[in-house]
Parts: sequence; C-alpha cells; structure tokens
Amino acid sequence: MSTIRLTMAQAITRFLAAQKTEIDGVETALFAGVWAIFGHGNVAGMGEALHGVRDTLPTFRGHNEQGMAHAAIAFAKASRRRRMMACTTSIGPGATNMVTAAALAHVNRLPVLFLPGDVFANRRPDPVLQQIESFADGTVSANDCFRPVSRYFDRISRPEQIMPALHQAMTVLTDPAECGPVTLALCQDTQAEAYDYPESFFAERLWTQRRIRPDQSELARAVALIRSARKPFIVAGGGVLFSSAETVLADFASRHGVVVAETQAGKSSLPHDHPRNLGAIGVTGTAAANALAEEADVVIAVGTRLQDFTTGSWALFKNPDRRIIGLNVQTFDATKHEASPLVCDARVGLEELGAALQGWTAPDAWVAKADSEMARWVTEAARYTDPTNAERPSDAQVVGAVQRNAAPSDVIVCAAGGLPGELHKHWKASQALGYHMEYGYSCMGYEIAGGLGVKMADPDREVVVMVGDGSYLMMNSDIATSIMLGLRLTIVLLDNRGYGCINRLQRATGSESFNNLLEDTRHVALPDIDFAAHAASLGALAIKVDGIAGLEAALKDARKAERTSVIVIDTDPLATTDAGGHWWDVAVPEVSRRPQVNEARRTYERALASGRDNN
Repeated sequence: MSTIRLTMAQAITRFLAAQKTEIDGVETALFAGVWAIFGHGNVAGMGEALHGVRDTLPTFRGHNEQGMAHAAIAFAKASRRRRMMACTTSIGPGATNMVTAAALAHVNRLPVLFLPGDVFANRRPDPVLQQIESFADGTVSANDCFRPVSRYFDRISRPEQIMPALHQAMTVLTDPAECGPVTLALCQDTQAEAYDYPESFFAERLWTQRRIRPDQSELARAVALIRSARKPFIVAGGGVLFSSAETVLADFASRHGVVVAETQAGKSSLPHDHPRNLGAIGVTGTAAANALAEEADVVIAVGTRLQDFTTGSWALFKNPDRRIIGLNVQTFDATKHEASPLVCDARVGLEELGAALQGWTAPDAWVAKADSEMARWVTEAARYTDPTNAERPSDAQVVGAVQRNAAPSDVIVCAAGGLPGELHKHWKASQALGYHMEYGYSCMGYEIAGGLGVKMADPDREVVVMVGDGSYLMMNSDIATSIMLGLRLTIVLLDNRGYGCINRLQRATGSESFNNLLEDTRHVALPDIDFAAHAASLGALAIKVDGIAGLEAALKDARKAERTSVIVIDTDPLATTDAGGHWWDVAVPEVSRRPQVNEARRTYERALASGRDNN
C-alpha cells in the first residue's frame, strides 16, 4: 500500500479538496472553500495546511466566527445542499461563537463542516489559553457545546482517527435524510502530528444526490387518501427546493387541481402567479391559504418539518376528519402528528404520486373557492404595500417598494423580527430560490452574512438583504467581507429604533412596552445611531433616505453600483399587516396585577379551547 506522510491538518485539507459533486452534468468541487479565523489553536496546524491547498480549496477570512458560519450555511442552502463549506476556528470563544450557527444549521437541515481547534490531546500544557476546565470530567472541552447541535460529533486526538471521522462526516453531510452540521474538534497538538496516510484516502470521490424512492405500500395508502379527498391541500416546504422538485410540483398542482401553500423555507417553490399557488401558510400566511387550510381534508406535507408557524400551533387545520400525508426523506418528519408517511425524495415522490393519480382531479368547487379566496387576498394585500408619503412607512410598504424595483431573478434575504411575516405574506417570488428566509432558528444577525453566502453560491443573481436595526447592530461586519471579496449586495436597513416585532407581541399579550424599543429601555440618553455613516466606514456605499420615494430612487442607484450599498430608512415600529395570519401559541401569565394581562389570558384560554389539535 502506497502512503504519504502528512500532518493530520494537511490530511484534512487534501481530503476535502478531493471531494467532488455533479450539478447539471458538470463536475465541480463539493467544498467551495473554508472560512477561517486563526488563533493559537488552529493557525499552526490548519493554517499551514490550508495555505498549501489554497489554489484548490480557497480560504476565506471572516470577521466574526458566527457570521462566517452563517455565510457557509447560506451558501449550502442556496446551493440546494449540493455544495457546502467548512469553518475553522481556534479553541475557546472562536469555537463557541459558532455554536449558534450550528444550531441554525441543525434546525434547518443544512450541511456545514465545523473544524474548531481543541485542547492538547497529550494534556502536557493544561490548562492552555482559553481552555474550559471541568472539575469533574477531564475529557470535557468547550467544544462539547457542539454535541447537541451537531448531526455528527467527533474529537480527533490521534492523527489516524481523522480517516474514519471524515468518512462518517461525508456520509452525514451528503445524506438527504441525515443532512446537517458536522463537528470535528481538532486537538491542536494532533493537528501538527504526522502519520503515513494511504494515498487511496485522497482519491477523488464523486458524491451524487441520492433520491429515495417510496415504499409501494406507503405510496398506495397515499394515493388512496388523495383519491378520497374532496379538499386536498399541499404544504410545500424547503424539501421541495432541496430536491429541485419545483417543476414537478407545478405540474402536479396544475394537472390535479391541488392547491399549494408555502412555508417560509418552501416559498419560491412555485412562481407567485402560478394559478394553484395560495402563497404563505400559517401564522404569517395569506388569508387565502389559511382559509383553505382550515377546511382541507387531506394535507400533503411535502418536505416540511410542520413547525408551529406553519400549523398555527396546530390550530390551523380545523377539519376534524383531515388526514396528513408526510412526504419527506426523513422518517422523523414524515410521521409527525399521526401522519401517513411517504418516506422518499420530494421530486420522486411527487412524480410517482402523479403517475398513480392519472385521471384524478380535485373537485371544481374546491378549485373555484381557492381562486375566489386568492383574488380577494391579492386585492386586500395591495393596500398594505402600495406607495405612501408617510414619514415613517410600515415594513410592508418598504417591502412593496423593494418589490417594485426587483427583477424576477432577484433573491431576497432575511431572517428575524417582523420582516419575515411581511415578506412571507407579500413578497412575490418569480423564480426558485428567489426567497431566502432563515426562519427555522429565526436567528438575528444572519441576514447580511446570509446574503453574502447566497451571493457566493449564485453571483449572477441580484441579492437584496432586508434587515432591521436590531439585527444589524448584532452583526454587520460581513459588509466589510463583501467589499473585500467583491461580492456586491444591496442592503435595506429598516430603523424602527428597537425590537419592534417583539414590542408588538409584548403589547398583544397585555404587557406594557418594556425593554424592546429603545425609548422604553433603562437609559440616561437615547443613542442617535448614524447607520449610514457606520456602513460607509465598513466600505459600503451608504445613504439614509426620506420615505418610500427616496427608497425607490436609491434602489435604482444600488443596482448600478460597483460595490455593496446600504440604504437606511426610518420605519414605524407599530404598523403591521393585520390581514391574513393566524393565531400563535404564546403563553400568557395566568395571574397578573395588570388587568390587560388578565384579559389577554382569558383570550388565550378561549383560543386554546377553540379546537387546537394536541396530537
């Protein structure tokens, strides 16, 4: 057996560079690169190794470990999980800064490889700088925080251990059902240790997308359920896009007259003007989608986790006789809430369902109701997004302005706060992957880093990031990264001077505005933040605009700019779209000195008693 002597870190980088994938018949690198912030725990080992492969496995420097991990995760999502990236940090805060991103990737079923440095395997210099010491367990390090938020976790304390660990990592990262974050904690002395690795370990390997076919008995049950349906309803989740199933879904819906509603992750599965597309579902859904969801007797949940925002905390599907078909690659998701499972790839599953349902269509009355409800919603929604002369417009009015200045191929990126609700209801996605929302973990600070990752995955599409002032203040350094890498973004920053979304929720549950808007926090003086000046200091073209007219002019200029633009606009923290939507279970205190809270509790108890499904 022919061998090559390498350090463990060199073996990692050579192995990653050898992994390939195939997209649309073209072979390409599976790993698009490695994000790195170096410290004492990885600069000598991983740093030296990455330098040696920099031409085949690019290294990108981040400004914040969580931000660079978010960019890597967004890249994987925008690549339909077909390509991915790795992230390496030192031990201590560098590593734990990525734990939030690991949780985000875990929730959203997205592949990313974390390579944090770890303590010395030989323990000779313990405790080293930044080492977490457990008084009761000598094997614990800071990286144990990754265990509950990783699909696979390993600590590499011998150089030969990296071989089975990397093989297992690849199995998880490329498996459509098990896909998620992998953490390989790299003891810093082991990174530098040499071993005689088999040359075969570094042979190129092609990873292709596995498409799981349905079990025939599960398929037969699903077909029988759908054929019995009088009011069939599809929930399109992120799995539709991961499977590249949007064309098959569009054909299935048209051919069989089945109406479709989209989750946050599934939005852009269908063009907004597809005749069977009812738009967003659930707590942030359209009135049309939710009206039909309430009556649906067979719900075909395609590639969705059925999160509480999708199901209205399981109070949305009100038909007592309704049945759910869980079409999902992951059995855990396919069997939720007593669903009849159809465990398979979304595209293959829809193809086989369509073939088995040849000649069957939903009743004309159900399709007509969908058309009527959707026409009503389109008219109603327009009044929330139409232009305005207001000094401080609503989030929805800003969404409308961005939409009017968007091209069909544009990608809108967002994550947390009130904007996801307005975008889910109002954004009109024309092309697949044109709507990139991180709402599984709803992580503030994802937006700009996520936009960077999307642009890296698809540099030919215009990427527009919408972010609130609260999220911007949490994480904004990837503006500088976008300038450094020449990846132009348009960032629309809505300044409502605080956490407007949670302030509205706080008031809706009977409490007084407290600690959310800046004016309602403990303060000596309120900060007067010049966001445009701050963004300009990071290298962006930045402007603060007055109102919607100014925003629309700035958006036109941004499309012609050579580097990232940041457009700041003041917005109303209280205005929101009160049409559409659905109840969401947010527990209200049983007792309070405030009569408003007591009244909110009575309203909450009435909602709980009105037919919520507790399966």
